[in-house]
Amino acid sequence: MRVAVLVSNDLTHDQRVRKTCEVLMHLGCEITLIGRKHRDSEPIKRPYEVHRFSNMRFNRGALFYAELNFRLYRFLRRRRDVDAIWANDLDTLWPAYAVAKQRQIPLIYDSHEYFTEAAGLTGRPLPKYVWTQIERRIIPKLPVMITVNEHIAEAYRSKYGVAVRVVRNAPPLQPPVSPKNRTELGLPDGPLVILQGAFMDKDRGVLEAVEAMNYLPNARLLLVGAGEEWEAAKRIASGREPANQIIVWPKQPYERLRQLTASADVGLSLDKGIHMNYYFSLPNKLFDYIHAGIPVVASPLPEVRAVVNEYEVGVIIDDWSPERIADAVNQVLDKGKASYAERLQIAAERYNWQRETVAIKEVVQKVYFSKH
Repeated sequence: MRVAVLVSNDLTHDQRVRKTCEVLMHLGCEITLIGRKHRDSEPIKRPYEVHRFSNMRFNRGALFYAELNFRLYRFLRRRRDVDAIWANDLDTLWPAYAVAKQRQIPLIYDSHEYFTEAAGLTGRPLPKYVWTQIERRIIPKLPVMITVNEHIAEAYRSKYGVAVRVVRNAPPLQPPVSPKNRTELGLPDGPLVILQGAFMDKDRGVLEAVEAMNYLPNARLLLVGAGEEWEAAKRIASGREPANQIIVWPKQPYERLRQLTASADVGLSLDKGIHMNYYFSLPNKLFDYIHAGIPVVASPLPEVRAVVNEYEVGVIIDDWSPERIADAVNQVLDKGKASYAERLQIAAERYNWQRETVAIKEVVQKVYFSKH
């Protein structure tokens, strides 16, 4: 069985999609992974076919999505060897559904977020209406769909009456990274706080974390990622004293990011619940911290709070003031990283990709083998 896996990004840093493709390969599937290519996209090598659309005329907005969906549709129509389609997120669902219906082949939909309640659609009634209509026309017709946590799953069940399976985006359970000292990693000694994220845009708590350093004179903050507030933090850090209190680095390769994370003393997850998508979110970085063996300071989002409190792996803040963030960081530092080690290991054994893949395998069997 050849599965076409559809993504709207350039594939480079999408760990969930990479891990999903590996599961499908282990099930005996051949993979054709389809995404886009930016001018500065890194080369990508995978043990399966990869196709990235280059020379896109548009990079954002309605015209980008229209072009992307048209090119995905045309690609799928031409690939007669495709036996099933895996659509990641709502921005790839329409061409996947159209071709799957025309050719009577299975379709699996994996929603990585509560798409129609995302920050980018807040205050934009027309785009939100269009995406909502696509959801309403397609999702109720699906035998089952996948999403990233129980709150979002329940939202889709309530709205559309569809069966929804949860596959959390947790890392695989694996041996710890080879330890490196701070000098090897290019980091200063002393208490180190890390905040990582592929998209450090508004309402992620980045600038509050930067301000919190005013109350943590002996600690250092490492920001790893990209986005609007990441750029703002970089500008602030460039003129700050001491010069290395705030370290701002771009996205890193996965293994290096694991090393950086494991070297820290505290991990920050400070997303705000301003938008429903954020409120219901379960950020990947929370699991990255847990698997790296570092305790967390996290915002009181329901999914995040449930994990942190159940396994006692850190401190939940009750507001996003820099003073409160600093106080929570000090609480964790005072207890010490080692005191959390056992509970972090227990949490990692509960939330890991090996456990989450059970749902993927069951969905594939239900959707594909029910048609054959």
